[in-house]
Amino acid sequence: MPALASQPAVKVVGANGTISLGKQYAGRQVLLEEQEPGVWLVRTATVIPDNERWLHHPQTAASLREALTWAQSHPASDDDSEALLKRLRDDGRN
Repeated sequence: MPALASQPAVKVVGANGTISLGKQYAGRQVLLEEQEPGVWLVRTATVIPDNERWLHHPQTAASLREALTWAQSHPASDDDSEALLKRLRDDGRN
């Protein structure tokens, strides 16, 4: 990956400890690493919550793609709703 050269920018840490990186980064999540005292590395990142990580496993993602493809070719319908409700009621009695 080619490195992008840019001129150093002087930023001032505000009274509340913040530094503005610019509007293009507003709302983005970043990884902040202190490599040594006074040396910081800031990288943009996409963070996946623990309870959603399973969605990103290859097998799960493939199953979801397959399900979405099926759902697109089989539109939802109320045509058989009464028969389905009857079958569910009957199954509940067994």
